[in-house]
Amino acid sequence: MAASMREVAALAGVSMGTISNVLNKPDMVSAATRERVEAAIAQLGFVRNDAARQLRAGQSRMLAVVVLDARNPFFLDVAAGAESVADVNDLLTVIVGSGESEERENRQLRLLMEQRVQGILLSPVGENVPMLDNLDRQGTPVVLLDRGSHAPGRSSVAVDDVLGGRLAARHLMDLGHRTLVYVGGPDSIRQVRDRRSGALTAVAESASTRMSTVWSTSLSIEAGARAAAQIFDMTDAPPTGVVCANDLLALGVLQECVHRGVRVPEELAIVGYDDIDYAAGAAVPLTSISQPRAELGKAAAELLLEQVSASGAHEFRQLTFEPSLVVRGSTDQGWRAR
Repeated sequence: MAASMREVAALAGVSMGTISNVLNKPDMVSAATRERVEAAIAQLGFVRNDAARQLRAGQSRMLAVVVLDARNPFFLDVAAGAESVADVNDLLTVIVGSGESEERENRQLRLLMEQRVQGILLSPVGENVPMLDNLDRQGTPVVLLDRGSHAPGRSSVAVDDVLGGRLAARHLMDLGHRTLVYVGGPDSIRQVRDRRSGALTAVAESASTRMSTVWSTSLSIEAGARAAAQIFDMTDAPPTGVVCANDLLALGVLQECVHRGVRVPEELAIVGYDDIDYAAGAAVPLTSISQPRAELGKAAAELLLEQVSASGAHEFRQLTFEPSLVVRGSTDQGWRAR
């Protein structure tokens, strides 16, 4: 049976109030008394019931990170950045994946609200998140993650995805590709649409370049392989360059190329997005649009904790990072010789 605070107080010969101060306000207790209490805690193996304390305070010590896909290495790296900030502030980070489902996202947000989390970093599925109003009314801070906010009362951290899509398409065009295809995920996700918009902007700058689009139901490797099968069925001006909405889709396209014996980049050049660690380690190292993954999570967590600790008027901020192009073997035939 777990030891109680009362037993610790009896062994240390102090009051319950002193035990509480040692646990919560140690600076208020003399060094000698604190050492005696800590020795009693160690001897009895006492562990504080933090859940009960949080229930009384009306707030937990959890910071939640809600992402589109908790299996995607991109979001794991973003969450690691947020966790580095949470650790310093003695908070527990909980990572939740919505599975690109708005219904599941709303259910998870409701559960997190019931748990009275300190705050939520949210990478939303769609444009409208009905639960946000409820979270605001309850006083649960929410910072949009990997998504810009147009609302003055909402902080956000995002990457310029229009620029990223433009960089990807422009790179292929500079290599001489004039027939491109964009492999996207669900068009309900703004990042997917913005990256396509950027690619279309680049294509519009050249009268001799055209780009078609293959939509997929998810942003996964499996969806990328299915999209590649559609690309290979294109008989009217088949594309020679592919811009993918993320690296997992690009890896799926690459996987299907290997399966069919299609040479990359000689017959089909591929550009991914996110520059996850797997991109550099692929069978053909993947050219990708790089995002500062850990920095995104870190900045979002810092904005969230600023909001949590604000005692009066709070300045909401919308931060935007710039992506960059990382060239590897999936577009550059001479990459291996360097």
